[in-house]
This record gives sequence, structure tokens and C-alpha cells, in this order.
Amino acid sequence: MSPNTPITGLILAGGLGSRMGGQDKGLVELAGQPMVKHVLERLAPQVHQLMINANRNAAAYAQFSPWVVADRLAGFVGPLAGLDAALHDPALEGDWVLTCPCDSPFLPLDLAPRMLAAARAAAADLAMASANGQPEPAFLLAHRRLAPGLAAFLEGGGRQIRRWVGETQHVVVDFSDCAGAFCNINTPEELARQAPGR
Repeated sequence: MSPNTPITGLILAGGLGSRMGGQDKGLVELAGQPMVKHVLERLAPQVHQLMINANRNAAAYAQFSPWVVADRLAGFVGPLAGLDAALHDPALEGDWVLTCPCDSPFLPLDLAPRMLAAARAAAADLAMASANGQPEPAFLLAHRRLAPGLAAFLEGGGRQIRRWVGETQHVVVDFSDCAGAFCNINTPEELARQAPGR
């Protein structure tokens, strides 16, 4: 990672965890550690600073990063609200924010450099990961120039990541060589399937 290109890693932990029975997914344990810790350990070496977006259990998340931000919008409106909060945070350094869900503990170890290289090559302010032809819309690299447009999209009632991406100049970054890295754990059943073999 080039020292003059600071990227802020944003772990998205702001949801309700409805498919996990209402549990805060980032704090659910996988192999003896909260999932957020697995994500942090893979993401932290790739970024300049690390932020966690959480709308509950802020004190618990602060054990993993002192920089915990809540959505600016009320009502658990989705991952884009977490990105919106990060892009508008006055403590943000540098121009880029890389999002990663708290329930994706196997994310690629080269996610940040590949996303940045693709965005630069395409002169795009937004990059989205994909694997095997399927978009991975919760894995975004966004330039801070997008902050006003994202805020307007959310204020207008927009919620879908793919819709916002489609309305924004962007590049899709192919990670088909490590498709399993985007496996996310949404339910107790998925957690049970992952735990024994990892």
C-alpha cells in the first residue's frame, strides 16, 4: 500500500442481524473469536486507519477499534448509511473508504490494493468487488467526492447498494480467483457450517 494513498477500512456492523435471530453479527463468535475480530485482522494490514460502523453495542466494538461511528440516518437503513457516516466523519483521513461487512471473516488479503488499482486505472471514484460474475456490493471502495451524492441518494429514499452503484461512475473488480473469500455468515446454520472446518 502506497503511504501517500491512505485508505480507511470501514467494517459494516450497523445492521439488526435479523437472520441471526437479532444477534449483533459482528460480536457472534466464530472459532472462539467475534467475527469482527476475524475481519479486522485481515483488513487492518491493508488500510491506513480502521473504522467500525455500529448502531448498537458501541462499547463492545470500541474494544476492537476506538473509532466507532453510528449512522447519520435513523432506522437501520442499510450498509450505505454506514458508508455515508464514514464519508462525512470529520476525522476521516485521505480520500478513500473501503467497506467490508462484519460477517465476512475470510475477505481477500489483497482487497484494498486491487480495488484501488482498478479504480485508478478506470479513473473511477467507486469500485465494487465481484466474483464468478456475481457482484459483491457490500465490498466497495469509495472516494470522498461521492459523499454529497450518496447523502442525496439516501435522503431521497434510496437504499439499494447496486442501484446507487449503477447510478455512479464505477468499476467492477473481479476476484474470481478467491471467490470463497466473500462468504458471509448470516444465520446460525451458516455459522455452524463454517465453524468446524475453519
